[in-house]
Amino acid sequence: MTDLPLVSVLLTCYNHLPYIGECVEGVLAQTYPNLQIIAIDDGSTDGTREWLKENESRIATRCPIKIIFSEQNLGTYGALNAAIEASSGELLAVLNDDDFWLPEKIASQVELLRNDARIGLTHTDGEFVDQQSAVIKGSPLGFAYPRTATGDMFPALIEFNKIIASSALFRRECLAKVGPFDPEFYGCGDWHMWVRIAEFWHVGFVHRSLTRYRVHDLNACHNSDRMIEDEWRIRTWLRGRTRELLQSDRSSNELRRALAHNLACIGTESAWRGNRGAALVAYLDSLRLLPTRFKSLLRIGSLLLPAKLLRKLR
Repeated sequence: MTDLPLVSVLLTCYNHLPYIGECVEGVLAQTYPNLQIIAIDDGSTDGTREWLKENESRIATRCPIKIIFSEQNLGTYGALNAAIEASSGELLAVLNDDDFWLPEKIASQVELLRNDARIGLTHTDGEFVDQQSAVIKGSPLGFAYPRTATGDMFPALIEFNKIIASSALFRRECLAKVGPFDPEFYGCGDWHMWVRIAEFWHVGFVHRSLTRYRVHDLNACHNSDRMIEDEWRIRTWLRGRTRELLQSDRSSNELRRALAHNLACIGTESAWRGNRGAALVAYLDSLRLLPTRFKSLLRIGSLLLPAKLLRKLR
């Protein structure tokens, strides 16, 4: 076991008492032998803190565990940063307390990382599950369970977030290059992190269904206004880096297409916000990058629609 890198499981906990038992058992059932759990409770009021206290000794007999009780609500990404600071693993795995893993999850990801030094971030295939842990087919949250190839995923991650947070495992050394999670994000701070890592490292994908993402009424993505604001922050940040990226050694046709898509998304959001002038500028910038992007031409045409019809396009 000593030649295997330590994996720190960053377990973020907040008011998910009905699910935390299954979540922790999924960690304890991992076939990978060199784990530590850093559980941070971000101000739960539903009994989660009490559960952690009551079960700490039992868990510790099977896996080293450190529990942090935050006295203030740090938010998801502030809590992750605190857990990282308290951890000692060479590899870091994110786990939200309403999700859970199947036994081969960590071992499969570590194998990818050990076989390819270019890979900095890995994730796995998985399924959506309901409150009783039954698999839900389709797109219960409005998107399919995201999957990628293994390799350079930077352009793909600029377009959309394609990594479920609880499926992610990455090298600690990535943080020395890109910095910590941004605690100001509500629900897209993981996407922001994955894009930054993917700029410098490849992304590895395990083609096995090993992560379970829980669908319930408290999923962050249900707060659409805050998620939209998060996405807006990320897209405007990427817009500000467009010229830099196109002049870098990362420049490629795939990157140009991704950045054109990003500009078009900014145009559409600007139009929805009632700023047709800003929308037109963003669509035109998108076309300058990719003159054959027919969707941007269609969106420019949509700006001629009355406001009521334009809002319905959202």
